[in-house]
Amino acid sequence: MWRYLNSISDPVLIFIAAFMLLAPFSPMPHVLEKLIMLKDGNLTRLVDIFDLFFHLIPSILLAIKYLRKNNKK
Repeated sequence: MWRYLNSISDPVLIFIAAFMLLAPFSPMPHVLEKLIMLKDGNLTRLVDIFDLFFHLIPSILLAIKYLRKNNKK
């Protein structure tokens, strides 16, 4: 698994993470909408929870890759 994560170049992963955080561009990004729902306690439907994780997966992978690089130094 780590080999696969290391094979993804940083600029590509950054682009995918930024795109997924901002998608859809109109009227409001899903991540922001779902985080507001989470704050208000309305994030109860399974499809909404899945959608939040789906949009956050590239950012989580980017964070893992960054933390692994810094721990190796």
